[in-house]
Amino acid sequence: MKIKAMQIGMLAALVIGGLLTVFPFVWMVLSSFKSNGEIEALEQTLLPQTPVLENYLNLQNNFNFLQYFLNSVFVAVAVTLLVIYTSCLCGYVLGKYNFRGKNLIFAVVMMTMMVPWSVTIIPRYTMFVQAGLQDSYLALIIPSMVSGFGVFMMKQNMEAVPNELIEAARMDGSNEFQIFHKLIFPLSKNGISAIAIFQFLWIWEDYLWPYLMIDSEAKQLLAVGLTTFNGRYTTDYGGLFAATSISILPVILVYVIFQRRFVAGVAAGAVKG
Repeated sequence: MKIKAMQIGMLAALVIGGLLTVFPFVWMVLSSFKSNGEIEALEQTLLPQTPVLENYLNLQNNFNFLQYFLNSVFVAVAVTLLVIYTSCLCGYVLGKYNFRGKNLIFAVVMMTMMVPWSVTIIPRYTMFVQAGLQDSYLALIIPSMVSGFGVFMMKQNMEAVPNELIEAARMDGSNEFQIFHKLIFPLSKNGISAIAIFQFLWIWEDYLWPYLMIDSEAKQLLAVGLTTFNGRYTTDYGGLFAATSISILPVILVYVIFQRRFVAGVAAGAVKG
């Protein structure tokens, strides 16, 4: 009975926590169909009293939403694909090869996860400006090509790949390039799914670095572009809620695509290697 009561209590706590997490999102989506007058009214209601579509219809005209959205999709997808590849490659080398200095290299990778991003932003900014990469997507992609978190996850995931399978592939005449791309990659789907979700979310929501490096409006990303709704004297809350509601869709889509293997990938990455 005590165990059942504890299970019920934990389930109730999870349900309450889930509702508290989802409620602001639901409020934002419903508010995107309200006029600014209704949003700023003293008496608030969950459902819009007079639903309007102007907040969505005016996004492109007043905000150039589509350009910002496509820019963010390009950068997020490019970085995510590169991180997946480099993480798998580094994780495979560190997990399945024995060479001098392997533990030291892995320790350095782990140390990069402990250094606050704010500590490196000034030297990184100076370096990229001096390299002539200001207002270039390369300035957003290059620093994120290798992820310490991704390397750690994939190294731990390599524990699930039997060494005998790799040796059998070598005996069949496969070279290291073929083994990595035709054997290791398909067997690393769980870890890849976890990395894809985390990395896409981090890049999609990144604000400070694109704000510093991208100057032209045509190249700007959505996270920075959303700040244009904040005027000097007023804020277009309806348009802001509408743009934010749409901007969350890619993150949800990525999670839906990879969620089947996400839990298994995180669990495998948590196993001590």
